[in-house]
Amino acid sequence: MAVSRALRRLLRIRTLEEEQSQRALESALGELDRLQKAMTATGERARHGRRLVSASVQTGELRDRISGLEETHAAHRHADALSARIESSEVEVEQLRQSFLLRRIERRQAETLIEVTRARDGAEAERRGQQGLDDRHGSLVFRANAVGVRTKKIAGVSAELPPDAPNGESHGRET
Repeated sequence: MAVSRALRRLLRIRTLEEEQSQRALESALGELDRLQKAMTATGERARHGRRLVSASVQTGELRDRISGLEETHAAHRHADALSARIESSEVEVEQLRQSFLLRRIERRQAETLIEVTRARDGAEAERRGQQGLDDRHGSLVFRANAVGVRTKKIAGVSAELPPDAPNGESHGRET
């Protein structure tokens, strides 16, 4: 039984599903990375705001102090919003990772099924070939016996014996 078209299609579908799942995972990982970089930038924004506040204390500049405080508050609000999005993105990444691994397992199962089928087909073809050789050899021996020609192996070489020669004697002299 050769590998059926249905099995080949199944493998193709499983491969496409795995690739699609991998792309979705990579996309979600990219989004998570973007959010984490935004969180880092937000932290830098908050530090900049604190530097403005501390600089305004030394210079006495009220606008710098207010600006620094607003910058710090905005950074904290932005960090809170990003934290929630990062958390949901991490959950999504984990779900997509599990889906990807499941798709990979399904594809490997289809590959294994095809490999087993091919191995079984190879063994069956080899068995049939050997049986053909055995049948051919058996028919040759049968025909030789039917004609009355006996063969004897002497040191790995077959020699034909006349039908009237005794068993094991090939020198042509009767005792």
